[in-house]
Amino acid sequence: MLRSLPWRLAAATTGLLALVAVSAPASAQPANEARQRAFADAASEYGVPVDVLLAVSYLESRWDTHSGAPSTAAGYGPMHLTDVRTTGLRTSEFDHPGEDPRGDGSRPPLRLRTLEAPTPPPGSQTIDKAAELLHTDAAKLRTDAEANIRGGAALLAEYQRELGVKSDNAKDWYGAVARYSGSEDVTGARTFANEVFATITSGVTRTTDDGQAVKLAATFGLTPDRAQADRLGLRAGKPPATECPRSLSCESAPAPFQKIGDSYGNYDKADRPRDQKIDYIVIHDTEGTWDSVLKQAQTPGQTAWHYTVRSSDGQVAQHVPTKDVAWHAGNWYLNEKSLGVEHEGFAAQGTWFTEAMYRQSAKLVRYLAHRFGVPLDRAHILGHDNVPGPNADKIKSMHWDPGPYWDWAHYFALLGAPLEHEGEPDSSLVMIDPQFSANRPAFTGCDQIGSGNPCPGRSSGSVVLRTAPSESAPLLSDAGLHGAEPSTMDVADIGSRTATGQKYAVADTRGDWTAIWYLGQKGWFRNPGDAPTAYPADGFVATPKEGKPTVPVYGSAYPEASAYPKDIPVQELMPLPYQLGAGQKYSVGGLTGSEYYSASFDVATNKVVRGKAKYVEIQLGHRVAYVSRDDVDLEPS
Repeated sequence: MLRSLPWRLAAATTGLLALVAVSAPASAQPANEARQRAFADAASEYGVPVDVLLAVSYLESRWDTHSGAPSTAAGYGPMHLTDVRTTGLRTSEFDHPGEDPRGDGSRPPLRLRTLEAPTPPPGSQTIDKAAELLHTDAAKLRTDAEANIRGGAALLAEYQRELGVKSDNAKDWYGAVARYSGSEDVTGARTFANEVFATITSGVTRTTDDGQAVKLAATFGLTPDRAQADRLGLRAGKPPATECPRSLSCESAPAPFQKIGDSYGNYDKADRPRDQKIDYIVIHDTEGTWDSVLKQAQTPGQTAWHYTVRSSDGQVAQHVPTKDVAWHAGNWYLNEKSLGVEHEGFAAQGTWFTEAMYRQSAKLVRYLAHRFGVPLDRAHILGHDNVPGPNADKIKSMHWDPGPYWDWAHYFALLGAPLEHEGEPDSSLVMIDPQFSANRPAFTGCDQIGSGNPCPGRSSGSVVLRTAPSESAPLLSDAGLHGAEPSTMDVADIGSRTATGQKYAVADTRGDWTAIWYLGQKGWFRNPGDAPTAYPADGFVATPKEGKPTVPVYGSAYPEASAYPKDIPVQELMPLPYQLGAGQKYSVGGLTGSEYYSASFDVATNKVVRGKAKYVEIQLGHRVAYVSRDDVDLEPS
């Protein structure tokens, strides 16, 4: 059981502490006012309405500096000035020879060919134009927040000059804001500008990642001149033949369903939810630029996912109809039961995601979750890093995106399902929820996976686990990744790591430390009452039935052998190299039946096989897993 303490008071105290002014030398301006003054000064210098400058910056970076690190779309600083030349480019998340994003053991592995490296897209070097306007160098704009804000203001003023509009009224800056998005099409530019002006209308107050208190006061009744976007010379958006909410700018970029030699691509035809319920939405990052990943999704013989969200403005492209099964998760059971949403960016080399992308993605996922009845919780809104290997051999090849720098707490707030701290103090479950801005684990390998080089200090939603209640204790072992060897702090190593929103069963407490059941072990993390990293949670736990010393764990919920007709090969249930031991408890994500979707290019032969077996989804480690309902008892927390 958790130690008893005033959790809500502790949480409230933590929130108040975040607003305390950061001390500064007597000769310097107070640190908590400097960012606000920088926006006011830059707006005055370049004749930009200050609320426009503040709102544009908020939609790009939420006014954060991220210690000079680039975003996942190569943007720097509060104004997200882009510099692809410095950060470099890759092709896509699925560019590793030999991997099989389909994950169906009954078919030959899908062999993907590596596509050519992309060329930088237009608008990927806004930092150069800003540096020219300020008569300075790009390096200064990457690292100096004040200079970065001046650079953004100068760009907005230049875009306004090009439009030939002279006004100090925010409503007359719609075109310049739309241009700032970097979108090449008018629908994407409008999406960004509409969000900016909605932010001006609603107002926002926030403390940044470096302790700066910034406020944008609400301005009611502001009606911008939206017709200005038509004068930017951008291409017209594609017809919205898509499954998206009306408030979203969404284009169709269909993936081919096409025969390629003895194989085919890039997904399987299905009839969901009529034939199979959609239980999950999987969040990915692309590990490549918008143009490169759209090229892959639309290239015959490759893989595809359902949607991609662009970083600069939140533009959405749909590639696969939601009724069909996309090849995106590397686990066939999860593929057939999920929708895949890619986000333009990089899990480590660029380490923060734009607010514009978070917002538009949340609109899309909220719409999809409501439409298909997917619960808005971390047992059903999964990262790709939460998807289990379908068998022991595939564990090492499973992906780890969107990575430890995705802000799950902020994302769920945008989904309209904020992570509430409402469990009883003595609950046997906890939900991981560190303060994102202050939580900075010492990961390594951001420059190159496995290098051992320290990553820059960056905000994270991840909490690292240890074998004992001590910062010097070894990390846990992950039998599927490392055998008996301890896990590492490599940014891609999820073997001893939890993420915000995940729930775990409490195994022990000792002072400021809490232990949870994790991969059959006790995983300890520091959880002081005055600055908690986890909170009591509601729910159910699964524990082995009496008399069972261990319970096998699976990566899929496939039917029993007797359920398969003669013309469909039986999918063998192969236990993962983990077990639930007697007395251990694991958070329950839900109950499910057993299904296998037998699919091929010949759609007429496709069939869903359903069995009598029932399974329980549990939070086993960083990834979810399944245990037989017959093997476990379920208990309320």
